Order: sequence, then C-alpha cells, then structure tokens
Amino acid sequence: MGTVTVRELRNHGGEVLDRVARGESMVVTRDGTPAAQLVPLRRPSAPPAELIERRRRLPRVDPDALRRDIDTVLDPTL
Repeated sequence: MGTVTVRELRNHGGEVLDRVARGESMVVTRDGTPAAQLVPLRRPSAPPAELIERRRRLPRVDPDALRRDIDTVLDPTL
C-alpha cells in the first residue's frame, strides 16, 4: 500500500488516481498522520448466464495436442 501526502495528491492527483485505478491502495497523510485511504473500486462480476455464454464461445482445446505443443517448447522430463 502506497502513501501520498495531501500536497502530492493535490499536485499529482491524476497520477495518484491512475495508480489506484491499476489496483494500488493509497493512504493519504496530513502532517504525517493518515487521514484517508484511496482504494480501487470493485468491478462488478458478470451474471452467471453471461459467464456460461462466454464459456460456450471459447474455442475447443484438444488436450493431447496441447501437451505435444508444450513438450516441443519445454523439456518433457521436467
């Protein structure tokens, strides 16, 4: 969790909010004392029906072909 002073927040508010939007929480301090906390908003989850539909649209994967492809890139004895 990062820390930012009130002055830094005032002078660089856009940059601070960009960091928060990327998932970082920030504590705002005033005279060295924590005064507030900025946290990223939770993104709403898709409804179950939409998740099921998204899953149906994913391409099919042949597990044997996937293993062969991985073995050509990685040492299969690992």
